Amino acid sequence: MAVSRSTNGTWEVQCWYRDCFGERHKKHKRGFATKAEAKKWERECLLKAEGSPQMTFSDFIKVYEADKKPQLKLNTWLTKKAIIEKKILPFFGPKKLNEITAQDVITWQNALAKAVIPSTGKPYSKTYIRTVANQLSAILNHAVKYYGLAKSPYAKVDKAKKAKPLNVDFWTKDEYLRFANAIMDKPLSFTAFELLYFTGIREGELLALTPSDFDFDKNLLRITRSYQRIHGEDVVTDPKTAKSVRAIAVPDFVIDEVKEFITLEGIQADERMFKVTKSYLYREMRRGCAVSGVKVIRIHDIRRSHVSLLIDLGFSALAIADRMGHEAVDITYRYADLFPNVQTDMARALENLEGR
Repeated sequence: MAVSRSTNGTWEVQCWYRDCFGERHKKHKRGFATKAEAKKWERECLLKAEGSPQMTFSDFIKVYEADKKPQLKLNTWLTKKAIIEKKILPFFGPKKLNEITAQDVITWQNALAKAVIPSTGKPYSKTYIRTVANQLSAILNHAVKYYGLAKSPYAKVDKAKKAKPLNVDFWTKDEYLRFANAIMDKPLSFTAFELLYFTGIREGELLALTPSDFDFDKNLLRITRSYQRIHGEDVVTDPKTAKSVRAIAVPDFVIDEVKEFITLEGIQADERMFKVTKSYLYREMRRGCAVSGVKVIRIHDIRRSHVSLLIDLGFSALAIADRMGHEAVDITYRYADLFPNVQTDMARALENLEGR
């Protein structure tokens, strides 16, 4: 390690450190106006290299990114990064990791609860605030687990409250058929929404589909990829979870519609069938609803509509979970309001046991 004066009168630093494999590396930086500035940079450089809890929070975020980014899908990391940069770093960035207190976290939580969305002037939802708070908690827990932080200051703080469950919209079969009739003039739109409604696949899974994903002899659709548009580029990744890799049985009439669309458009076996983005689907949703008079819902809620259809047809949560790429417990939690309430029937059945 060395801090020295350069020939032009400024100060420079050379320091060595070892990485996690024990290999030595050198860092060299010039142009410091004072020796104190050079010493400060040297100290922070070594703390960061060693993963010390004495480093600043902003320096630790760089370590955290190096650890977590390779483990996550790109779109997931970009969402996490945006939250960190906009909502967490401005408050905690200059603070040393091991000097952040529970009071700091409470002050930050309170400020976040009072903040408003710049574009609307409305407060952030409880769901969003909880999501942001969970990111801070995950960062501090990572420091405790891997980088010697004695304890997380977040552990002493009351967690952000959960939002009350919302009644999310979905379409009945009649509503969907009216909508489908309104967009039938565009084969791409019609075929895309037919697949969304009658298979329950996610929109990213839909946009990644190629003809080779279909087994037309067995009426099966294999889901192995998901599509995202990130920074202006098409990105095809693995599906959302390991459970999401699955084979879905497709109704005969939908298979016939898909084959007709592939032939009409001359789509090759490994070519993306729907060369559009999610925003195209949103625009077509609004267009079809305007023509048909059906209420506008989120594209993702077509998946919810498919679950509702399967429940009405009498299928169990376990069977629906396999089709949707979820665990059964997730189906009953996410779509609890769609399942019939049988509490009254249960009570009557119990009464009958006593012959009353």
